[in-house]
Amino acid sequence: MYFLGLDLGQKRDHSAVAVVERIDHRRAFQGTAFVRLVVRYAERLPLGTPYPRVVERVRSIVRSGELAGNCAVAVDATGVGAPVVDMLRAARLGCDLTAVTITGGDRATGTSVPKRDLMAEVLMLLEQGQLRSGSCGRGRDWFGN
Repeated sequence: MYFLGLDLGQKRDHSAVAVVERIDHRRAFQGTAFVRLVVRYAERLPLGTPYPRVVERVRSIVRSGELAGNCAVAVDATGVGAPVVDMLRAARLGCDLTAVTITGGDRATGTSVPKRDLMAEVLMLLEQGQLRSGSCGRGRDWFGN
């Protein structure tokens, strides 16, 4: 299973895309167990990339190779995110789409998550060796670059 994360940039920061693969270990009679997440791809789009082009880029990534029909998308809906989420839904990506609002608050509620909680989870996964950087084995052509 693959997960695509989309952080939407604004005038002074870049939009960014990351693809992470979840690696599970299948055990007889015990189901599957989470092993690790592997970052398979990361891209920073050029500054000022219009949101319709960001949506096109996400669509081309989720419809390529192993991701087609085997992924979920999480998009930062903070700030300008809501209209772009609507554009992503209209693009019919062929995968689950979750809009997440990143807050400065103390508690997660629904799809609103404090930034510190996100960072703490990433740090914990890194420290435990459960989040790694890796190659997809296909080079940049895997996602149409």
